Amino acid sequence: MSAIYLKGFKTYLALERSMSVNTITAYLHDVDLLLQFLQKHSINIVAVSLKDLQQFVQFVAEMDLSANSQARVLSGIKSFYKFLLLEQVINEDPTDLLEAPKLTRPLPTVLSIAEIEQMMAVIDHSKPEGQRNRAMLETMYSCGLRVSELVSLTLSGLFMDIDFIRVTGKGNKERLVPIGAVAVQQIKLYREHIRNHIAVNDKFTDVLFLNRRGSPLSRVMIFMIIKDLALKAGIKKNIHPHTFRHSFATHLVEAGADLRAVQEMMGHKSITTTEIYTHLDKGYLRNTLEQFHPRYNG
Repeated sequence: MSAIYLKGFKTYLALERSMSVNTITAYLHDVDLLLQFLQKHSINIVAVSLKDLQQFVQFVAEMDLSANSQARVLSGIKSFYKFLLLEQVINEDPTDLLEAPKLTRPLPTVLSIAEIEQMMAVIDHSKPEGQRNRAMLETMYSCGLRVSELVSLTLSGLFMDIDFIRVTGKGNKERLVPIGAVAVQQIKLYREHIRNHIAVNDKFTDVLFLNRRGSPLSRVMIFMIIKDLALKAGIKKNIHPHTFRHSFATHLVEAGADLRAVQEMMGHKSITTTEIYTHLDKGYLRNTLEQFHPRYNG
C-alpha cells in the first residue's frame, strides 16, 4: 500500500507542484526514512499520530543531521501528508502542529578596522589595477555593497557633488546610498588616472569598474582579488567580498547607528536581517538598554 502512496506522491510533486527531479528525489527519500521508522515501530503510515511524528523528529535529530537538513526532511513529510489529505486518504493532517527545528543563522565573519587598513596597505598602487582595487574596496566598505551591486555600479549613478551613489540591488530595486570622502577620493583617482586610459568596450561605457579589456569585472574576479589581498595582509579569517558588507554594518552598529538607517543603506527587506549585526557586539544591546530603559540604572 505504501508503494501506491509513494507513486502518487511522486506524480503530485512533478505535475501539481512542478518540482525539479532533484527535489522530488529528496522528498521521496524523506518519506522513505519515515516509512523505515514507522515499520520499525509497527505504525501504519495513514494512522500516524502527532506523537509518532514527534518521535520521528527526535529520531532524525539523533542522526546528527544539521538543522537545515532536519528542516528539509520535515518539509518532505509535511508535503506527503498534505498530498494524502488532498487525496482523501486521511481526514486530518497529523503534521499541522509538528514543529521544525529552530534554524540558527551563523554569525558572519567581520574584519576589524585595523584589518581593513592592513588589506588597503598591501594593494600595489604601482600597477593600474591597484588603484582600481583600492577604489573598489573603499566603495564596498563605505557603502556596504553586495558584490553584484559593486560590479554593476555606473558612472551615471555617481552623484559625487552630494556624496551619494545609486545602487541596483536584489530584484533590480534601486536605492541611494551615501558614500564617504575616502571612497569618493579613490574613485576620482581611479577615473582620472586609470579608467580614462582604458579602451572601453562600447557596450560598457557607463560601467564604473572595468578590467584591462574595458569590460566589467566578474564576481569571481572580485573574490580572487580579495582573497589575494587577505593572504598578503596575513589575515587568517575566511575572507570574501561579503565580508566588507558585514564589516560595514557591524562597525556602524558598534558605533551606535540606528538599525533602521543601516537597514535602508544595506537594502535589507526586513529589519530582522539587519538585527544579526547586534549579535556580533553584545555591547550594543547593553548600551541601548542603558540609554533608553528608565530603570536600567536603578
